[in-house]
Amino acid sequence: MQKLTCFKAYDIRGQLGTELDEGIAYRIGRAYAEYLKPKNVVLGGDVRLTSESLKQALSEGIRDAGSDVIDIGMVGTEQVYFATSHLHAGGGIEVTASHNPIDFNGMKPIREGSRPVSSDTGLLDIKALAEANNLSPVAAADRGSYKQMSIIDDYIDHLCDYVDLKTIKPMKLVMNAGNGAAGPVVDALEARFAALGVAVDFVKINNQPDGTFPNGIPNPILHENRASTINEVLDHGADMGIAWDGDFDRCFLVDEKGQFIEGYYIVGLLAEAFLLKNPGAKIVHDPRLTWNTVDVVAKNGGEAIQSKTGHAFIKERMRAEDAVYGGEMSAHHYFKDFFYCDSGMVPWLLVMELISSSGKSLSQLVEAMMAAYPSPGEINRSIADPAAAIARVRAHYEADALVVNETDGVSMEFAQWRFNLRMSNTEPLVRLNLETRGDHVLMKAREQDILAILESAEA
Repeated sequence: MQKLTCFKAYDIRGQLGTELDEGIAYRIGRAYAEYLKPKNVVLGGDVRLTSESLKQALSEGIRDAGSDVIDIGMVGTEQVYFATSHLHAGGGIEVTASHNPIDFNGMKPIREGSRPVSSDTGLLDIKALAEANNLSPVAAADRGSYKQMSIIDDYIDHLCDYVDLKTIKPMKLVMNAGNGAAGPVVDALEARFAALGVAVDFVKINNQPDGTFPNGIPNPILHENRASTINEVLDHGADMGIAWDGDFDRCFLVDEKGQFIEGYYIVGLLAEAFLLKNPGAKIVHDPRLTWNTVDVVAKNGGEAIQSKTGHAFIKERMRAEDAVYGGEMSAHHYFKDFFYCDSGMVPWLLVMELISSSGKSLSQLVEAMMAAYPSPGEINRSIADPAAAIARVRAHYEADALVVNETDGVSMEFAQWRFNLRMSNTEPLVRLNLETRGDHVLMKAREQDILAILESAEA
């Protein structure tokens, strides 16, 4: 029995050739369909050069298990989420490795109703079936069918329902698809806005999908990947810049001053917007950065609920709590009306509407939150032994911590600052997040202190 290392906590991700190939993809498709027994399955894939072949191998496995396949082409992850519910399909899988290195690929599986399939809800069972590989011969008459379908028009209709386009004031937006899957959606929204007379000027960069990623793998959460969007905003005098990762389930915003707005503050902004329309509603957030979200939700009469990090876990918690919105500082935003799923398109549409309705710029909308709870954003360090490094930091600070929380990695709170440390699921990385109560100097000092401890045994 071949052990499959590509199965992670809430999706599938692995290095090509060693952890994931077409043969493994076939087994995953077969196991997925035999475990869930869906009538039909929506399949999509991002722009990576291996995504199409892996998708077709998945398709063969699903069909050999007797389920029909609906292939919606080269799409972002949220389009699979949308199509699965919109078409009342029994499940869906997006082939993507999002922001992982070029020699990786993976899959994000869901079941009926766009519900996640995580380690808590069937992913380990699918893994076991794929590893066992006890596959019986398939009669041709029992195989599922295959058809291709475009859902772009219905998807654009759905996106446009989140905002009142008649209220949008003239503005200029920089759109950076990063050569990922977002490009065709940007084009479709631009055409829809033009047809409706919405006076929004799109400045498009890196818009053409390209699986070689000539500008690097798009992941604007990393500081080094932000300059292209920032520079275009400043050069064009734009009202906002929007950049996406490879499968565009995350969007990243730059204000009119060229400042990158950490996803953390967008969570607070959207939480407030939803609570104004849904008094007393529940808002789900991750444990990495929390103080601003908890503060905003409390001030607006809502209930803040902390969940384990990860899209599958956030969605499950939102469904359990009937939350109207969920947000992660990593720029994942989840919406009850988007089948409790994450979207990289809905957030910027809502922010565009907020800019129009408030008469404020993006910087004005978030500046109070940024001052109240300064954060450097997520800092990643390659560490040979991540677990040992995190243990060193924990040992240094734990005795003085007011709160220690292990919802995801380790979080520690003190009177004026807090931090979260966790390991990557796929790479030898340690991820650091921290925030303070209005003290930028303390933020920088503690950032340097923790990084020094993390790296102390790496020389």
